Amino acid sequence: MTTPDPLQLAAAVRKACVLAALDGYERAQIAGLCQEGAWEAAVDAMRMLDLDALVAYGTAREPAAGQSGP
Repeated sequence: MTTPDPLQLAAAVRKACVLAALDGYERAQIAGLCQEGAWEAAVDAMRMLDLDALVAYGTAREPAAGQSGP
Protein backbone atom coordinates (compact mmCIF):
# COMPACT_ATOMS: atom_id res chain seq x y z
CA MET A 1 0.00 0.00 0.00
CA THR A 2 1.35 3.40 -0.93
CA THR A 3 1.21 6.53 1.19
CA PRO A 4 -1.58 8.82 -0.02
CA ASP A 5 -0.51 12.05 -1.66
CA PRO A 6 -2.15 14.81 0.42
CA LEU A 7 -2.25 17.19 -2.52
CA GLN A 8 -3.97 14.62 -4.74
CA LEU A 9 -6.52 13.90 -2.01
CA ALA A 10 -7.15 17.61 -1.43
CA ALA A 11 -7.64 18.18 -5.17
CA ALA A 12 -10.12 15.29 -5.35
CA VAL A 13 -12.08 16.69 -2.40
CA ARG A 14 -12.14 20.19 -3.89
CA LYS A 15 -13.30 18.89 -7.26
CA ALA A 16 -16.02 16.75 -5.67
CA CYS A 17 -17.26 19.69 -3.57
CA VAL A 18 -17.45 22.03 -6.55
CA LEU A 19 -19.28 19.46 -8.69
CA ALA A 20 -21.71 18.63 -5.89
CA ALA A 21 -22.43 22.30 -5.19
CA LEU A 22 -23.01 23.15 -8.84
CA ASP A 23 -25.29 20.15 -9.31
CA GLY A 24 -27.24 20.83 -6.11
CA TYR A 25 -27.68 24.50 -6.98
CA GLU A 26 -28.80 23.76 -10.53
CA ARG A 27 -31.31 21.12 -9.41
CA ALA A 28 -32.74 23.48 -6.80
CA GLN A 29 -33.10 26.29 -9.32
CA ILE A 30 -34.86 23.94 -11.76
CA ALA A 31 -37.17 22.89 -8.92
CA GLY A 32 -38.10 26.54 -8.44
CA LEU A 33 -36.28 27.33 -5.21
CA CYS A 34 -35.24 30.90 -4.56
CA GLN A 35 -31.57 31.83 -4.64
CA GLU A 36 -31.19 31.33 -0.88
CA GLY A 37 -32.88 27.93 -1.05
CA ALA A 38 -30.70 26.91 -3.97
CA TRP A 39 -27.59 27.89 -2.01
CA GLU A 40 -28.76 25.78 0.95
CA ALA A 41 -29.29 22.85 -1.44
CA ALA A 42 -25.75 23.32 -2.78
CA VAL A 43 -24.30 23.25 0.74
CA ASP A 44 -26.37 20.17 1.59
CA ALA A 45 -25.05 18.45 -1.54
CA MET A 46 -21.49 19.02 -0.32
CA ARG A 47 -22.42 17.71 3.14
CA MET A 48 -23.73 14.49 1.57
CA LEU A 49 -20.50 13.68 -0.29
CA ASP A 50 -19.24 10.14 0.23
CA LEU A 51 -16.01 10.87 2.09
CA ASP A 52 -15.04 7.20 2.19
CA ALA A 53 -15.04 7.12 -1.62
CA LEU A 54 -12.93 10.28 -1.77
CA VAL A 55 -10.38 8.90 0.67
CA ALA A 56 -10.28 5.63 -1.28
CA TYR A 57 -9.67 7.61 -4.47
CA GLY A 58 -6.97 9.68 -2.81
CA THR A 59 -5.16 6.61 -1.53
CA ALA A 60 -5.44 4.65 -4.77
CA ARG A 61 -2.75 4.74 -7.38
CA GLU A 62 -3.04 7.38 -10.05
CA PRO A 63 -5.75 6.67 -12.62
CA ALA A 64 -4.67 5.27 -15.95
CA ALA A 65 -4.16 7.73 -18.80
CA GLY A 66 -7.47 9.12 -20.03
CA GLN A 67 -9.34 8.34 -16.82
CA SER A 68 -10.35 10.88 -14.23
CA GLY A 69 -11.34 10.70 -10.60
CA PRO A 70 -14.38 12.13 -8.77
